[in-house]
Amino acid sequence: MTKRWKWRSVLSVFDWWILAAGGWVTWRGVLTRWTPLGICLIVAMQLRSRRKDGKIASDFEIQCYASLPLRMFSRCFGWLAECRVPTPLRPVVYGFYASAFGVNMQEALITDFKQYRSLSAFFSRPLKPDARIIDVNSALVSPCDGTVLHCGIADGPYVEQVKGVSYKLECFLGPPSWCQQEDFKLEESDLNKFSSTKIDNTFHRTVMHSRDGSSSLYQCVIYLAPGDYHRFHSPAVWNPVFRRHVPGELLSVNPKIANWVPGLFCLNERVHYVGTWKHGFFSFTAVGATNVGSVKVYADETLSTNRWRGWKSTIPTLKNRPKVNEPPARDFCHECDIKSEVRFGKGELIGHFNMGSTIVLVFEAPSNFKFSLKPGDRVKMGQRLGSLGQYVEQLTEQNVSGDKDEHCI
Repeated sequence: MTKRWKWRSVLSVFDWWILAAGGWVTWRGVLTRWTPLGICLIVAMQLRSRRKDGKIASDFEIQCYASLPLRMFSRCFGWLAECRVPTPLRPVVYGFYASAFGVNMQEALITDFKQYRSLSAFFSRPLKPDARIIDVNSALVSPCDGTVLHCGIADGPYVEQVKGVSYKLECFLGPPSWCQQEDFKLEESDLNKFSSTKIDNTFHRTVMHSRDGSSSLYQCVIYLAPGDYHRFHSPAVWNPVFRRHVPGELLSVNPKIANWVPGLFCLNERVHYVGTWKHGFFSFTAVGATNVGSVKVYADETLSTNRWRGWKSTIPTLKNRPKVNEPPARDFCHECDIKSEVRFGKGELIGHFNMGSTIVLVFEAPSNFKFSLKPGDRVKMGQRLGSLGQYVEQLTEQNVSGDKDEHCI
């Protein structure tokens, strides 16, 4: 049965077409390579009704959504967030934000709004030392405050970003070039054989340390809402050995969009930190989003996200747009090795987002690992994510060997 358009929707579409036409006249030198904004906005206005029907976005709808100038918008928002807010206006501006998004200022180290110079400083505010307690008896703790979108075993090529909507793990993490490192025991000839055309379990066999079937890959996805604590911490004791920055879109990662756009995390800009922990493979990924183009990692001074690369990179095209079902090309990414002495302790501060975004953990653990949470649960930084039966974590050193030609941390 064909869905009938409401008059209100028709009028709204007409208004957006006027705005799009005006923008084309004013910015025609900039917009000549964009997909017509009117079409994009018509599609965007139908998201609400489509989500109610539980439908998944088609490739055409994803392309239209991705054609919106969200990277430029996020850069403008980032510039605005860094601007100094006049002191008399700070209680009004920050108070409105705190009220709108449910920010608990009683947990903040600094409760006086006037002490925050800019929106960015307010977004990345630190908490009181006793506001979050690290569970020392847990194998894995939450790296941030947020909502669990998905957690479970990643035993196939596709894993869920939310229930019923999936993405391909190798397209998300990219080619396992970190396996050239001595820690992963993979020969160069094996790495060259890796491609998206290989059988489904190739990626898992490549990245996992265990060869006897006693371990599995697991995944946990946590969404940070705009009102959440925006800093993220290390969820375990682990050694990063490789960093991959994948430039991409800055689509919203709101759970409603995640339910609608398959492969959303494969499209968005993201930063992967790959390494090892006591049970094998471990990866920590910070995913960018609309208004969250800037991902700050304090120990990685060379990392620069949502960088200005000229109009050609800002204006999406079919050629430079990330693909849902294809791993990112290595020449499209920014990669580097990490110094062997770098080691994150459990609960150690790593970095922060502006507004809200998503953290994705993919890690190897024994087959008896069990998550303590389920999708939809609220979680606080330092809270137990899972355990190995009666497992009590022992903080053992794990050395990462191998010489590195380039260092980014």
